[in-house]
Amino acid sequence: MGLDVAIDLGTSRTRIFLEGKGKVVDEPSVITVDLNTDNIIAVGEEAYNMLGRTSERYNAVYPLSGGVISDLGLVEAMVSSLLRRVVSSKIGMPRAVACVPGEITDVEKRAVVNAISCAGIRRVCLVEEPVAAAIGAGLDIDSPHGSFVVDVGGGTTDLAVISLSGIAVSRSIKQAGNIMDEEIIKYVKRRYNMLIGKRTAEEAKINIGCVVPGMASGKFRIKGRNMITGMPAWTLLDADEMVEPLRETANAIVRQIQDVLEETPPELIGDIHTDGIILTGGASQLAGLDTLIKATTNLRVTVAENPGDCVVNGCGASLKYIDKLRRPESGVNPISDRY
Repeated sequence: MGLDVAIDLGTSRTRIFLEGKGKVVDEPSVITVDLNTDNIIAVGEEAYNMLGRTSERYNAVYPLSGGVISDLGLVEAMVSSLLRRVVSSKIGMPRAVACVPGEITDVEKRAVVNAISCAGIRRVCLVEEPVAAAIGAGLDIDSPHGSFVVDVGGGTTDLAVISLSGIAVSRSIKQAGNIMDEEIIKYVKRRYNMLIGKRTAEEAKINIGCVVPGMASGKFRIKGRNMITGMPAWTLLDADEMVEPLRETANAIVRQIQDVLEETPPELIGDIHTDGIILTGGASQLAGLDTLIKATTNLRVTVAENPGDCVVNGCGASLKYIDKLRRPESGVNPISDRY
């Protein structure tokens, strides 16, 4: 019998979980292609290091955008390459669970299934990202009890009130980590007349990102091109400066949280009042984000342990539900294979 695998096919990072081993892959969702031959040159961390540094012959890209596949062929190649690193070609991989944003179309879900199936997996089941995040954060999703999870990733922010292994109310918006990076680039361009790349913006966000003044400290040196002289330039960004480019995205997330709370049934809102809100996803670690949400909602806000791994760990924990799909008597099930 082959190994079961769980795949978090994220816009920014792809993570793979092997049954019995845990997380075995955590690589940027980047692939580099030779434009002359269409050959794959690099995948993952190696390709990420080429971003913005390739010649005209090569192109390093993110083949996913906003939580959905933008180039199916490149995603197929990326997933196949990453799986080959951790699973012997002599071992079959009959089943997989993959996560998808909470609000995407059936066509987009089918694209995810096709991309993973091309790696040699004959059965692909899907689970919504907020449900996987809740499982990975250690929440009991099988009971008739409301849990509010906000998963702030790279391409999307997924918000959901979960009960009985399903979603009662949800939102999925593209205001997330990648938009924050773009806003940092715009801010540096406007404030310092300097053009920086996405990698530099992301590193600044990770090191000194803050959405509430005074919640972070330190400086980060950024290097780029002076837009007036065209010459190389650098400057120091202060943590409090980061509030300006990041606050708008953070406020958009908070507004969606308020909308979800307004639509939540009264019985479930009572559970949320008791338990509070759980934050998952890499961007949830942004300094002051939990404080901003708490100040707006008057609810307790908790950042999950290892928030960036909650989704992939939840996918891995969902592997046990595959055998229950064909047994109606097994009760509620958070995964689906109808695509």
